[in-house]
Amino acid sequence: MDFNATLLILDSTLRLSTPLLLAALAGLYSERAGVFDIGLEGKMLAAAFAAGAGASVTGSAYAGLFLGVIVSVLFGLVHGFASITARGNQIVSGVALNFVAAGATILLGQAWFGQGGRTPQLATEQRFLGSEPNFAAELRDIPVLGPIVSELVLGHSLLVYVAFAMVPLTWWVLFRTRFGLRLRAVGENPAAVDTAGISVTWLRYQAVIICGALCGVAGTYLAIAQSGGFNNNMTAGKGYIALAALIFAKWRPVPVMFACLLFGFLDASAIRLQGVILPMIGRVPVQFIQALPYVLTVVLLAGFIGRADPPRAGGVPYTKER
Repeated sequence: MDFNATLLILDSTLRLSTPLLLAALAGLYSERAGVFDIGLEGKMLAAAFAAGAGASVTGSAYAGLFLGVIVSVLFGLVHGFASITARGNQIVSGVALNFVAAGATILLGQAWFGQGGRTPQLATEQRFLGSEPNFAAELRDIPVLGPIVSELVLGHSLLVYVAFAMVPLTWWVLFRTRFGLRLRAVGENPAAVDTAGISVTWLRYQAVIICGALCGVAGTYLAIAQSGGFNNNMTAGKGYIALAALIFAKWRPVPVMFACLLFGFLDASAIRLQGVILPMIGRVPVQFIQALPYVLTVVLLAGFIGRADPPRAGGVPYTKER
């Protein structure tokens, strides 16, 4: 594989990892606070539809982003009410949200736009597209370093930089702030946090709201940055892969980023390898290549990640003793 082909795969890796990274960090906030969220997939899908529809109707990418985040946060609050206030089963609540999002997006999309559940194709000004600074063309002439900087660092969508900036910000929030300390404590020992006079319920709701906001950005990226509109089931299991990355990284932000990059790299390689004749192997069926990221998810979760201990109070509704 030549240098340019390698750069193209790495460039695609960054773009394909972005929604996974945002969704995995969303799950990190929620699960560190003790609220398991299997509904990442549904929140991303609902946000993608809201962003695509909003950008199409208003003509503004930022309006699409706002609507995507709002809808995802509302889904998160529903999950929060079911699992925190009503003390219901968090897995059932998350699965229900996934089903609701899958059905509602198709139904509303068909009712509003009449295009088989899709939203209209977005124009350039309605999307978050990357743009290169003026000096990018001059950098390309520098051997080796120029193509790396211009291809891998510059020219991405704004949401790509937001996703990767969230990694150090999440680390700082969780491990260097009072809010992060309380958030982690409520996921490990909520009774101790309650004894200190801190509201367990409010802390968990804050985590659920942050989770919804990040899933909203992830869905928006899929609809109006990576694609030119919403398509049926366009998340295609990315929420579940993000959950796998979160478990693989053992609920830590920096390993979460590398896990998402791994899945993104495999996805980018799969796209690149379609139709290519490999030495000693020949042409690999497209279906096998497309299944590789999902196969890796199953293999990792089947035991290659070693022991991964979730937050001790994760998935357990908190009941205050009187």
